[in-house]
Amino acid sequence: MSVPAPPRDASPPGQPKKAATAAWIGSALEYYDFFIYGSAAALIFPEVFFDDSDPATATLLSLATFGVAYAARPIGALFLGHVGDRLGRKKIMVFTLMLMGLSTFLIGCLPTRDQVGTLAPVLLVLCRVLQGVSAAGEQASANSMTLEHAPPDRRGFFTSFTLSGTQGGQLLATLVFIPVAALPEKQLLSWGWRVPFWLSVAVAVVGYVIRRRLDETPAFAQQTATEGVVRMPLVVLARDHWADVLRVVAGALIASVSTIFTVWALAYATSDAVGMSRSSMLWVAALANVVALAAIPLWAALSDRVGRRPVYLAGAAGSAVTMFLYLWAISTGSYPLVMLLGILAFGVVYSAANGVWPSFYGEMFPTRVRLSGVAIGTQIGFAVAGFAVTFAARIAGPDGDDWTAVALFTAALCVPPVIAAVTARETRLIPTERLGERAAGEGAERTEKVTA
Repeated sequence: MSVPAPPRDASPPGQPKKAATAAWIGSALEYYDFFIYGSAAALIFPEVFFDDSDPATATLLSLATFGVAYAARPIGALFLGHVGDRLGRKKIMVFTLMLMGLSTFLIGCLPTRDQVGTLAPVLLVLCRVLQGVSAAGEQASANSMTLEHAPPDRRGFFTSFTLSGTQGGQLLATLVFIPVAALPEKQLLSWGWRVPFWLSVAVAVVGYVIRRRLDETPAFAQQTATEGVVRMPLVVLARDHWADVLRVVAGALIASVSTIFTVWALAYATSDAVGMSRSSMLWVAALANVVALAAIPLWAALSDRVGRRPVYLAGAAGSAVTMFLYLWAISTGSYPLVMLLGILAFGVVYSAANGVWPSFYGEMFPTRVRLSGVAIGTQIGFAVAGFAVTFAARIAGPDGDDWTAVALFTAALCVPPVIAAVTARETRLIPTERLGERAAGEGAERTEKVTA
């Protein structure tokens, strides 16, 4: 009597947990690198790299360099998505980690404007571009890896570990910057700010060891062995899955909540208009991320029971309201109020959308173009989110204190994610091997023509 073949999405025992752990730790380590730049852009770089400008202009220019990485992300996504769908998820996960570690270490070695003039901000931007290219492939490859290893009825939970890892990296970056920001001004601006960037060497080594030990996903291995990989994933994606790519682009705008919270709100709270200390505001971010670490997997587990769309919608719509309340709290100068609403807005409500999107977006696409679809769609949306900080600095007025304009701007950016979720199909109950079938639809036969 013949034994039926296992389903193509079956993983060996222990692999789903191993993949989720590797995704969490790798994302935490890589996004530590990415987020220490955000803290430095708000607190340090205006004086170190743009000190010839007046304070308001220096801050604006510094925040613009934060957005440069997001502009580089779509370009990186085109290349890394293509390679990941042809060569596998594991190779991209290792490559992106090493690139992020190198570019972040180099930022810590850069000369200042006092030393080399305008060459300093130019070199800073180049390193920031490399960070953006790395981040373009990180989440998409880690999401694809965990989703394809996860049990079909727990994909939301396991895939969320990529995003809770990202929050862990943001928490680690914030905790590292708290003692750095407390240094005397002279030491802070001379060498203190460099230390968090130099630590990226350890980040790269640890992450490399972890990710090299991870197996490729059974879904990708099965596809390679039977159907073959797609020779031109971008062609198939644009032809058969363009509607879902647009949904992911719109949905990814929800990341604007994170960038406004992490960068602009920090700069606003520590400006002369409000006068809060750097350390106190960094603690707000740290505690909000601690709450997010717990909230993200809980929201994701709920999506495995009730569906991706309702949980995602609650997070997207709720963020528009709670971010308004958070910025209002900063304007009052009441630290307990800022702490409470910061945790509510970022730690709880935003985590609903943030914890569900890895599975929600990944389940829109079949295995053969999943990494490309998620990478390209998210990185285009994230590019807008990255420059949301620059736009916020502009619309906040010459004194940088028009928080209501920034709150309304952030709420407006939450509208496209809501529309994307409302128009998307619910994928919670679809088997992993059948994900993306409806989207491919009539293009399935034509896809064979571009399969290697």
